[in-house]
Amino acid sequence: MEDPGTRLWLPPLGLAGCVRAVMLRDTRGRELNAEQRENYFPAAPLVSLLWWFAGDGEWLTRPGFSVPPPGYCVGPLMLAGPFTLPSHTRNTGPMHAIKLLFPPDAFQALTGIDAAALVNRMVPAETLLSPEWHVWAMSLHADIDDDERLARIEAFLRPRWEALAPQRSAAQRYAEWVQALAMRAATSASGRSLRQIERRVKAWAGVPMRELRAVSRAERAFLAVAASDAGSTVNWAELAVETDYADQSHLCRETRRLSGFSPEDLRRRMQTEEAFWPYRLWR
Repeated sequence: MEDPGTRLWLPPLGLAGCVRAVMLRDTRGRELNAEQRENYFPAAPLVSLLWWFAGDGEWLTRPGFSVPPPGYCVGPLMLAGPFTLPSHTRNTGPMHAIKLLFPPDAFQALTGIDAAALVNRMVPAETLLSPEWHVWAMSLHADIDDDERLARIEAFLRPRWEALAPQRSAAQRYAEWVQALAMRAATSASGRSLRQIERRVKAWAGVPMRELRAVSRAERAFLAVAASDAGSTVNWAELAVETDYADQSHLCRETRRLSGFSPEDLRRRMQTEEAFWPYRLWR
């Protein structure tokens, strides 16, 4: 299924570990009904900087999904933290937005903002960003195209990330990032007991190690399913073993908790429904 106006920008090697990705979505000029304007996002341990260039959105509530963050609104520049449940939103009409995704430890190192304070929250970015960051971020609202915006993102972040050499990680997938965080915590001066390591990881990532490992397993399973043929049958029990779940039931429970859907239902919807465009971007 094609997603016109929707694309994923993956960072160059120099920004690996600093930026997870940039998601771009532009539905202007498309005739989408209310259901097609819905958006399903999985739970993710990432901090996001979100630019709204056109349109707006509303948070939808349903069992198993996140609730609207306190004071939720749509502004030109929003900042959101890790979300421990999936989210369901809907755009009221045509929209154009960019979402810049950071690993929380990288974001905290770059900005000094505690990622733990952003868990399950979305706030106007000007309330937390420094003046330097806010001025740069608002410059992306200039009359430029998305390619120029991506170039400005890279130009702004690269020298700041290079200046943080001791805190940098080259990891691009969750499994690599989680492993790098655990290794960094284990070799830190604060101690090397399991409890100390977990405390350090939570301080950097905003969520516990067990949550990071759950997302890491889910990513591996998702990529395996996405690589399979659309008409093929997935052996979920076999996949569960290959991706470090205890069994198929464990895979199903975790998939439903992180996405809101069973593995097979998520696979079907991802292939056929417009609202699941965030999942298709990562295939």
